[in-house]
Amino acid sequence: MGLTSSWHWILVLLVVLLLFGTSKLPNVGRDLAKTIKGFKEGMREPDEPAATPPATTTPHSENRPVV
Repeated sequence: MGLTSSWHWILVLLVVLLLFGTSKLPNVGRDLAKTIKGFKEGMREPDEPAATPPATTTPHSENRPVV
């Protein structure tokens, strides 16, 4: 009896139905799909260059001679 046993998965399905009920399962599935989609988009973002504003230079004491 392992994780691939059909009786195991039938029992898991019955427990899930008893805990969440049939009315909440579509919402749970929809939320899970949105989460997976957001994760995939998040994994794709680092490939694109980030839109950061150009750095502005301010006068520093770098140009002054050291006394």
